[in-house]
Amino acid sequence: MTAPDPTHRAQREPEELDSRKAAILEAIVTEYIGTAQPVGSSHVAQASGVAVSSATIRSEMVALERDGYLVQPHTSAGRIPTDKGYRFFVDHLSTPGVLGPAQHQQVSTFFTEAQGGIEEMLERTSSLLSDLTSYAAVVVGPSHEQATVRSVQVVGLSSIRATVVLVLSDGGVENRAIEISETVTSEELQRATQILDAAWNGTALHDLAAAPASGDPSVDIICERAAALIAGVGRSADHEPLFVGGPSRLAGSFDAIETVRGVLSILEQELVVVSLLRDVLESGLSVAIGSEHGFEPLASCAVVVAPVHLEGQQAGAVGLLGPTRMNYPAAMAAAEVVGRQLSRHLGEDQHRSEGTTDAG
Repeated sequence: MTAPDPTHRAQREPEELDSRKAAILEAIVTEYIGTAQPVGSSHVAQASGVAVSSATIRSEMVALERDGYLVQPHTSAGRIPTDKGYRFFVDHLSTPGVLGPAQHQQVSTFFTEAQGGIEEMLERTSSLLSDLTSYAAVVVGPSHEQATVRSVQVVGLSSIRATVVLVLSDGGVENRAIEISETVTSEELQRATQILDAAWNGTALHDLAAAPASGDPSVDIICERAAALIAGVGRSADHEPLFVGGPSRLAGSFDAIETVRGVLSILEQELVVVSLLRDVLESGLSVAIGSEHGFEPLASCAVVVAPVHLEGQQAGAVGLLGPTRMNYPAAMAAAEVVGRQLSRHLGEDQHRSEGTTDAG
């Protein structure tokens, strides 16, 4: 299922309100995001930028409800925003959200100290993004579809067990453990490394072929086992790794447990989530609210997505999933900063990988 692009739709069908209605709507959305309680005219009258009487505010709230920006859940309560109201709020934010100094430091420290393979990095990034916002976070990493092998190494784990490590041109690292029935020596592992590296270096994962025979049965067994396992990497090279951080936070975001279950069910469907983020994301930062997703289980959710770039090309995305009353300015700021920093980090990893290989 393909979700519509909310950014394009907002541009094709611009929604305009006069300055007074816009200020009142902004005050209601801001108050409701913070309290989750219907907002009455008395609260709106206290907001900056709303310099009119409560009676005028009530009249304008009725007009906003009539035009579909607000809804009154109970006859004696205030109003709450509709998806249309949130859309207007997001499209007309007077100032972009910013991360606080402590959050900026948290992000900076995280990426400065980040170590390990690319998938570990992506998983930890999803937790970072969730911690920054208290929403569920998703991170989609770059696939290895266009990657080539930069280097191969066979490392002994025991006398009958080894691991094959592939360093890829996109900064990724793939490794697979192999079992060997006979005891092998370090010299045989080194010879297998040389043969596999010569056969695979510079080759796309899809095109990895069996290594040529060495004349040494022990070395050939290592190469055969390695090739059999690494073939699986090639078959999944176009798979985009997905990591979800903070799914437990969804429980506190929705009143209905059925909603939580439905959202968690969607998050477990990897291809659906990757498709959702790809469809929502146009260029730069995008937001999809409620039914704009095109995914019925997420009708009460909002998704904020920012791209991840590698060598100028989109190579993944970071996203936040929460209720439609999410703090959009804060979520957009967090996604944008983390997406930008992750892009930079992946690029640096790739350059380091290339430099190490060239030096070798």
